Amino acid sequence: MTKGPMKSESDTRSKQMAEVLRLHLTEGKGIRAIAKRTKLHRKTVRKLLGLASGERKAEAAPRPSSILDPYQQEISKALDDCADIRAPAVLDRLRAMGYQGGITVVRDRLRLLRPRPKQEAFFTRSYGPGQILQVDWADFGFALPGCARRVSAFVAALAFSRYLYLEFVLSQAMGAFLRCMDRALHFFGGRTTVDVFDNMKTVVKERAANEVVFNPRFLEYAAARGFAAQVCPPRRPTGKPYVERPIGFVRTRFWPGRRFCDLFDLNVQGATWRDDIANNRIHDDTGKVPALVFKNEERGLLKPVPDRPFDTDDLESCGVSKTFRVRFDRNVYSVPWRLIGQSVLLRANDGEVGAFLGPKRVAVHNRSWEVGKSVLDLSHEQGLLEHKPRAAVGALPPELRGLGDTAAAYFKILAANGRSLRREIEHLVLLSELFGDSPTRTAVEEVMATGHVGAEYVEYVLRHKKALSPTHTPLRLGNEELDGIRLGEPDLSPYDVPRKTLDPGDPPPENS
Repeated sequence: MTKGPMKSESDTRSKQMAEVLRLHLTEGKGIRAIAKRTKLHRKTVRKLLGLASGERKAEAAPRPSSILDPYQQEISKALDDCADIRAPAVLDRLRAMGYQGGITVVRDRLRLLRPRPKQEAFFTRSYGPGQILQVDWADFGFALPGCARRVSAFVAALAFSRYLYLEFVLSQAMGAFLRCMDRALHFFGGRTTVDVFDNMKTVVKERAANEVVFNPRFLEYAAARGFAAQVCPPRRPTGKPYVERPIGFVRTRFWPGRRFCDLFDLNVQGATWRDDIANNRIHDDTGKVPALVFKNEERGLLKPVPDRPFDTDDLESCGVSKTFRVRFDRNVYSVPWRLIGQSVLLRANDGEVGAFLGPKRVAVHNRSWEVGKSVLDLSHEQGLLEHKPRAAVGALPPELRGLGDTAAAYFKILAANGRSLRREIEHLVLLSELFGDSPTRTAVEEVMATGHVGAEYVEYVLRHKKALSPTHTPLRLGNEELDGIRLGEPDLSPYDVPRKTLDPGDPPPENS
């Protein structure tokens, strides 16, 4: 049953080949003419002629050698060292070896040799209203005119409605981060069940294997605001797509060609664009307007933010230098000079920097967002000149003004020597308190007459040469009646006769 059709097909092919050969060899017809005469396709005619002549399909000609072939080993080595190496870097290596071609050939070769990343499949996830808020930072470099600080964008987006919050700041420190979070929660008018973050240092303290160690202060903030925190895997932006895409949208739609004079101007423009464009556009994924979805479907399902106060200031302990300065966030601020050597707590928000000694605020300044600036308050220097004899040669410390011109001349000489003025002042103040101003002044004159200076010499004159004893200045109350009271010497003779100590159980003596 099957031999008939197969034989018929073979006969037909033989007849076609015979006719094609006759037309080609006898009549000299070409392939196009033969195809037209026999009603066969030109490819079929060409195939039949090839089969008849026994020809095989010509093999592809060998690829001509490339100008890069002599450097193939170096290119392979560069890719082994760094799989992501760019063509300009490879070109630099080849130039040193004598390569004279262009970079286009290098790019083409790298495109062939570089291993292609394995394609990864992703789940499409959907979240209900009020469930997820995703948060991340975006760096925009040194964008402010005359400001040596990088501009960062704080971006937060609701996964359900795609409603967006955007703010530009000059710091990603803990205090700035928490203040941005507070403003975002106020903007949304509530909180979600879970907030998803990148592996920023203000959120993640460290990672041990697959365990995440959260920053303790951030955990306190999350507990105070009532949301659970979740961190996406490192270097996996696909773990938070609902905030990564808005960041790209900010970079491509808002940022190009933008002009602004300062951070305030940038944030005004950013807020206008956020509210008028970003949240009012038809979203590419949902096909809906984020502002309308948020207003009608999600805002009412957000949980209220607990009304608990939380300290969002930047906190830093700092020692006061000899120039009564403290260093904070790459700037220097003054504090009262009396705090030299003390340790103060610095508290800063977006507008102020305060220095605290215990619970008391001892200094406050407008916060500088520049770099390397000294922010000073002249009132912090008040009284310093009087307590720094070297700062005003010949000036008498206020504690020793009772010694008159003699002490002024004495300190002028001291200022020209290597003695510690502080110790001299403390010593002479002690002597004047113990022996009085007049005897101390006389002793200073006597010491200077011998050609010496030094509080130890003054004390020797007072204690040994003059054999003076310390006197106590009577207390003055400022009331004439009280200050005029004079008490006689008490009779201490009863205390000179020894008395027997009575036991509580003994009878009293007869003469008592």
